[in-house]
Amino acid sequence: MKFAKLALLATTLAATPFAAHAQDAGATIYGNDDQPIGTVESNDGTTVTVDTGTYKAPLPANLIGQRDIGYSVNATKAQIDGMMAAQMAEAEKKLTAALVDGASVMSADNQAAGTIIAIDNAADQIIVEREDGIFSLKREQFALNAEGQLTALYTLEQIASFTTEVPEGAEIRTASGTLVRSADGTSQASAPSAGSTGVSD
Repeated sequence: MKFAKLALLATTLAATPFAAHAQDAGATIYGNDDQPIGTVESNDGTTVTVDTGTYKAPLPANLIGQRDIGYSVNATKAQIDGMMAAQMAEAEKKLTAALVDGASVMSADNQAAGTIIAIDNAADQIIVEREDGIFSLKREQFALNAEGQLTALYTLEQIASFTTEVPEGAEIRTASGTLVRSADGTSQASAPSAGSTGVSD
């Protein structure tokens, strides 16, 4: 996840630190059982992202060293996949807690993007209100940034490009009912009814 900032797997891997090496993309990383963990996807000099086939695992570069078998880390593929699964589950739990009506949303470039006004889990649609209108995203298009703030995975400029203008007095039809936009904000006008979501004058 781009903004979840999954913790580096340093705690378990630090038992036997290796000298740092520059692993190129495509290089195989082996575990301490001499079995392949995965291949290097990227390396920024500090973190080596390894594709295990299941996860893109961020490994501290200074904990990867070279042995006769090749580049190696002090863990097995099962251990790294297990740690990644646990971290992903925790990140999803935190995202679920953050995705609620009334939650403030930041943009990918760390600007205020709006407030959630409706969530339709069945249709996987989350509607966010801005000063000049609304936009909707899917759950997978949200994450938590490094500060734990709910963030849409788009810049503010991108969000502006797909924002639908909603004039004062217009109705916003959602799965949870009809909302009416006023100078004081959006408020519930009626209960859910059949029909698609949208905006009407």
